[in-house]
Amino acid sequence: MIKVDLVTGFLGAGKTTFIEKYAKYLMEAGQKIAILENDFGAVNVDMLLLQDIAGQNCELEMIAGGCDKDCHYRRMKTKLISMGMRGFDRILVEPSGIFDVDEFFDILHDEPLDRWYEIGNVMAVVNAGQEEDLSGESRYLLVSQIANAGKIVLSKTQETPPDKIAKTIRYLNQTMEQFHCKRRFQEVTANTDVLCKDWAKLTAQDFEELLHCGYVSESYEKLWFEQKEAFDSLYFMNLRMREEALCKAAESIMKDTACGRIFRIKGFMPTNGNQWVELNATQENIVVRPIRTGQEVLIVIGEHLNEAAIRTYWERER
Repeated sequence: MIKVDLVTGFLGAGKTTFIEKYAKYLMEAGQKIAILENDFGAVNVDMLLLQDIAGQNCELEMIAGGCDKDCHYRRMKTKLISMGMRGFDRILVEPSGIFDVDEFFDILHDEPLDRWYEIGNVMAVVNAGQEEDLSGESRYLLVSQIANAGKIVLSKTQETPPDKIAKTIRYLNQTMEQFHCKRRFQEVTANTDVLCKDWAKLTAQDFEELLHCGYVSESYEKLWFEQKEAFDSLYFMNLRMREEALCKAAESIMKDTACGRIFRIKGFMPTNGNQWVELNATQENIVVRPIRTGQEVLIVIGEHLNEAAIRTYWERER
């Protein structure tokens, strides 16, 4: 049977960066893998970010977002059926940060997928400096992602003080308690369920532990809501400006509450000649870096977004 690993985590936690490292380790070990990408919306930016590792032993597949839960379920199931006979050793699923993990378990236990696939590992990427002022819907999704994870992978540990990391662990426990989940994480120093390490220093032993971390069966109180009603995504096409102006506009949008509650801004923009840059902005950090190729789009994801207010900042810096 084909192993399927789920790498989940809230918006901006660093799932795509982690998957790139994990995928490289699997390929170096001789495995033929596929990465199944899904984004919250119709344009999949994260798939473009993984293009450099695609090749003979790594294929990239995409599920189009921008639909309701039932439609998304059917698309994911259909995609996995089509991938079932292509000789993969392992499939890595990276869903949107706005994803209820119950859907993953439901699909893998549905016919005929239950005869072709088996769940390998569930890993939840969590920002070591996790923001705590989250809405009820966001806290529920966080619990959904961490409750059944075989391993919590903390990101940005090299830039997060130990006391803040400890506070994040306490927040995870408090959030699970809120949704009546019995699972708890201990302090990082005594916790085998949490990987707290600079990703640049991950060793073969670290990856082997991840490769065999499995998953945990835990229950928690379900919160019913329509994701498309609770969360918004806006697309801004054909924007061109200097890199400095792009950073300035993104920073202003993130800070201005009139624009809504912004979780992440990501996308690509062409610069001089045939050069492209990637924008990845969260409340903690804004990064602009060169990339080989892109798609002329910037995506803003959050709650109660104000398109007119956001567009004002893009237009002001053009």
